[in-house]
Amino acid sequence: QVQLGESGGGLVQAGGSLRLSCAASARTYAMGWFRQAPGKAREFVAAISGLDGLTRYVDSVKGRFTISRENAKNTVYLQMNSLKPEDTAVYMCAAGPTIVSFTYWGQGTQVTVSS
Repeated sequence: QVQLGESGGGLVQAGGSLRLSCAASARTYAMGWFRQAPGKAREFVAAISGLDGLTRYVDSVKGRFTISRENAKNTVYLQMNSLKPEDTAVYMCAAGPTIVSFTYWGQGTQVTVSS
């Protein structure tokens, strides 16, 4: 069982930046971020592999968000720039065997972008 703990959420004005962090209790191949806004389904945001650094993003965040990881710390980051009100959601960290398959989930951290 892998445990995930997120941090770094908060309130920011539109156009601002936030950096989310997620620490895993053990090494995993792939780590990623999902988000869920009130009344909406959970949405994939970004993922990164632990072997070759391969990344994938949802189209709506490409060019604004960057995912990275520190394998030595079992930690993944999400740098979010040029934030928009529609980015407001609970952001959840995930880990699993591939960048399209996730087994473990964190509790989430709230990101609120004001207009």
